[in-house]
Amino acid sequence: MSKSAAGFFVLALLCGIVHLSMDKEAISTLPLIACCVFGGLFVLALIAGRRIKFDPVLR
Repeated sequence: MSKSAAGFFVLALLCGIVHLSMDKEAISTLPLIACCVFGGLFVLALIAGRRIKFDPVLR
């Protein structure tokens, strides 16, 4: 896992925790939206950071 993927994962977790710790009476969707955005960026960072092994030797 790359550093950026780990950072987005931590940010998504923190936003999720903030959203769950808020009062149920308060209607604030900003932490939930931020959690979804950081979760999506986490998945994109995982895909972009994946290293594809290539064997240059042709047999």
